[in-house]
Amino acid sequence: MKRSRPELTRREVLALGGVVLAGLPVRSSWAAPGAAGEAFRIVFYTDVHARVEWETPRALAMAAAAINAHRPELVVAGGDLITDGFQSSAATVEPRWQAYLEMHRALRPRVEPVLGNHDLVAAIPEDGTPPSADPRLQFRRAFSLERTYRSVEAGGYRLLILDSISVVGGDDKYHGRIEPDQLRWLASELEAIDRSTPIVLASHLPLLTGFYQATEGATAAAPANRVVVNNREVLELFADHNLLLVLQGHLHVAEMLRWRGTTFVTGGALCGKWWRGSWHGTGEGYGVITLRPDRVDWEYHGYGWKAVRP
Repeated sequence: MKRSRPELTRREVLALGGVVLAGLPVRSSWAAPGAAGEAFRIVFYTDVHARVEWETPRALAMAAAAINAHRPELVVAGGDLITDGFQSSAATVEPRWQAYLEMHRALRPRVEPVLGNHDLVAAIPEDGTPPSADPRLQFRRAFSLERTYRSVEAGGYRLLILDSISVVGGDDKYHGRIEPDQLRWLASELEAIDRSTPIVLASHLPLLTGFYQATEGATAAAPANRVVVNNREVLELFADHNLLLVLQGHLHVAEMLRWRGTTFVTGGALCGKWWRGSWHGTGEGYGVITLRPDRVDWEYHGYGWKAVRP
């Protein structure tokens, strides 16, 4: 049996740096029938953009301590764990990997990492070095993974982790896409999952977001390198399954949408506005999600960091 834990009081939330963002309260709850039988706490952080300048290793240590204080059963790291790997050589980004991995190792719960576009290394180098034959290699080696998409059991939930990056070159450099091989794997995986099993899906690029309509106007279209372009094809695979929650990143804003019984949480950014403070009202932070038999609780927390980047 899992140990019981008291709920965080508002004073404790504020002590951990909880903030109100874009009209969202520190805490939000919604009904979610069909969850597993016991409370299960996940910390979801994304868009770390680890580097060594501007005292960011100290920020990462503060974030790890704050995350550990929540005593989650699981941590999901939503991608862009380092910065600028896509266009840089392996040698250039090695110190950034080490800075991130120091934080990663400091986290006491199990951590499941998601691949972000910045985590590909030397996909299209800009320094004249040759491109990597496998830009995902360093990510896989860092976390001892056979592949960047996978399925794991977690406390009665099934966590499905997607690789949403498709290297295309040109001005966009990459698009958000779940490629055919991965779609076939996902369809096969879902066939083996009982339809009542509550599923949490994690993707770096968003599968559903209102960010561009909110910031650019109601008819604004999302660029192909900011969202998963074949999102409908992906989500249709879950039509007969209990897709409880989608965790996504990339946009550096805290956002929550509900569609057909699924909640889509865009997880803000541990680095905020790329280590320059807040971005569209979302400060440096991470989400705490508690899955309960009848509902989901969501909180967005800061961790006390004050930006020092010029």
